[in-house]
Amino acid sequence: MEDIDDVLNNVSSTLKFMAKAGCAGFDCSEKTIGVVEKLDKMTSSSLDGLDAIRNELGECKRCKLFSGRTNIVFGTGNPGARLVFVGEGPGYDEDIKGEPFVGRAGQLLTKIIEAINLTRDEVYICNIIKCRPPSNRNPEADEIKACFPFLKRQLDAIGPDFICALGTFAAQTLLDTNEPISKLRGRLFDYRGTQLMPTYHPAYLLRSPEKKRDVWEDMKKLIGMMKG
Repeated sequence: MEDIDDVLNNVSSTLKFMAKAGCAGFDCSEKTIGVVEKLDKMTSSSLDGLDAIRNELGECKRCKLFSGRTNIVFGTGNPGARLVFVGEGPGYDEDIKGEPFVGRAGQLLTKIIEAINLTRDEVYICNIIKCRPPSNRNPEADEIKACFPFLKRQLDAIGPDFICALGTFAAQTLLDTNEPISKLRGRLFDYRGTQLMPTYHPAYLLRSPEKKRDVWEDMKKLIGMMKG
């Protein structure tokens, strides 16, 4: 049986999708039925795809990070999201809980998402790597190489309209570039047919709060394009 939260999330997503598609009220017109059927098919297909990817990942031992992890941190959110946030990798809190962005940086990301009138349930959140590096060090090349194919498949399964790359490693990995995040942020790029905008990582904002204004400008640009 479905959890009540899942039911409510499904109802909420359905109503929002119907509103965007131009359906008003609870009519039973062919248009409304078609919209609901399309949404159901799209969401089920995405969920099945993500489940299959997670099952294939299994208790991954494809790189050395497996030996020190508590949990694999796969991703969370709406499997049919229009917007996906991609970070670097799990930290201590994420490793313990098995969910991305739940520590201090995650709390800031939640506020950023809410500031653009979305919720964590409406977007999808994941990372370049799915296991915590020791002492939260930067991911190494072999670790990214082992994990990145699974992220690519996650993004393919979700099929978002927009990706927000959080921080240096997410932006450089997705865009296959060595340019610093300071030059990449706020610009639009093409990632395999999806519009991608890099911005600063929330953890960096905790250390450099003066950069929050830059991220807010990036988010306003991003949400403007989503509405446009």
